[in-house]
Amino acid sequence: MKNLNQLIKSVDRNPDSILVMRQQTEQRLPSHQHAKAQLLLVYGGIAYLQTREKDFYIPSNHYIWIPKNYPHNLMFNTQDLYIINIYFPGRKLDGFYDELGIYPVSKLLSEMLAFSEKWQGDYYKGSWEFEFLTTLKNMLSREELKKFSIQLPTTDDQRLNAIIDNLRNRLNENLSLEETAKQFGLSVRSLTRLFRTKLHTTYIQHVKMLRIIRAMELIKDSDLNMTEIAYEVGYSNIAAFSNNFHQLTNMRPTQFKAISAR
Repeated sequence: MKNLNQLIKSVDRNPDSILVMRQQTEQRLPSHQHAKAQLLLVYGGIAYLQTREKDFYIPSNHYIWIPKNYPHNLMFNTQDLYIINIYFPGRKLDGFYDELGIYPVSKLLSEMLAFSEKWQGDYYKGSWEFEFLTTLKNMLSREELKKFSIQLPTTDDQRLNAIIDNLRNRLNENLSLEETAKQFGLSVRSLTRLFRTKLHTTYIQHVKMLRIIRAMELIKDSDLNMTEIAYEVGYSNIAAFSNNFHQLTNMRPTQFKAISAR
């Protein structure tokens, strides 16, 4: 709690400044929010942003825009993760800046971040650093990039969480709805209803998301080739794996591998 209070105090101490922080300051802190909007950039690893409704997956070389006063907490499980946080004054913004979203880091954004790679601390209106960072922020909405859509709905239902944990540990198996329902002493109808009412999704769609998230972790953290990765997450058909990957991420597995290797 002490670290959480220190973070919030640091971020919101100077309401009119743009604050640049390069430490992994928000790792494993409880859910919190701040009066400034947050641009969180992830390099070299995998991060997870948890909100009240969903868990968001942030792969390497992507960023997430977090609107002001948006409760969240950050998790990651890789050692090579590098994070940049830029906190912007909480002025009223519309459209793009009102919504939480994950996007790939474009070439232009990457060059702007490289130019400012040594900046850290508070920057105030009237300084050229403030104007540069404001331009960087304004550019985000104009790039019109596709949102990265890997997100998992969450629930407090302990029975459903136990089922999901079991699925997560058996992704290379044939995870049929019928077999899972039988394993947990439920009817197919009851299990289907449980996913719809608690997670607002289907069993099949949730399994698909779990598989693609695991595939992304393997692409980033293993030496397996794409065929081996597809098999590890339950696909016997590389084309089906690639198509589902593209459907959920707007990129092919090979494109994601290239981005992750930057």
